[in-house]
Amino acid sequence: MSGVPETLLWNLWHRAYEARQPRTVLPDPEAVALLDRIDYPFAETFGEPNALLAQGHALRVRTFDAAVRAFLAEHPDGTVVALAEGLETQFWRVDNGRARWLCVELPETAEVRTALLPDGERRRTLARSALDLSWRDEVDPRNGVLITAQGLLMYLQPDEVRELVAGCAEGFPGASLVFDAVPKWFSERTQSGGMATAQGYRPPPMPWGLDAGQLAAVRDFHPGIRDVRELLPPRGRGFYHGVLAPLTHRLPVLRNLRPTLTAVARFAE
Repeated sequence: MSGVPETLLWNLWHRAYEARQPRTVLPDPEAVALLDRIDYPFAETFGEPNALLAQGHALRVRTFDAAVRAFLAEHPDGTVVALAEGLETQFWRVDNGRARWLCVELPETAEVRTALLPDGERRRTLARSALDLSWRDEVDPRNGVLITAQGLLMYLQPDEVRELVAGCAEGFPGASLVFDAVPKWFSERTQSGGMATAQGYRPPPMPWGLDAGQLAAVRDFHPGIRDVRELLPPRGRGFYHGVLAPLTHRLPVLRNLRPTLTAVARFAE
């Protein structure tokens, strides 16, 4: 795998690393077991995980988990549509035993996912681009719908992001979309080739960036978007994730400097 699909291995590498920590912020035994089963040169490709980066990634994942759990508490028989979740193991962390789960993946990624995480009775994988909005026809909205786009939108062109979000709002009135974004400075840096590990791994360009201070602009993507608000991650362990990082979420002068933000867009019924 290469390009954007390869990032699913980077995510798994760091998530499993954090899950193995004694006081982990994200217990994820399924990710640890999955990593041990994959024959791939993780360390040679990505380098040894950076502890701060891995914990930050895990805290972002926990923010998504909390949003899904809140949805399932209100809609226990609802459907979660995970757009391009790669080798994410969220289903096993949040499953309530009743929810339906649809994973929409590019064909090459879907092949890998179904081989490593075979579909189940309530969980299936659809080999289709998230930008092909025909995936909406595969979703039964009667018991509620939550759409997640974790680590996806930043790799799309700005007009593609707008069309995808608008398509979700149009197709699922009353539903919500949980997504993450990188700030514009980070997006620009990835496009200028200024990011690489010591091993030479260079993450794919991220054409779409969104500053936290501009989050309200997402409402302009479609008239059906009722509101958009940021979801703050929980505090982590240590000085940076326990003290310093939370300050960047609350101080206006720092809010656009942090590397990612997670938000939820709610659609009018």
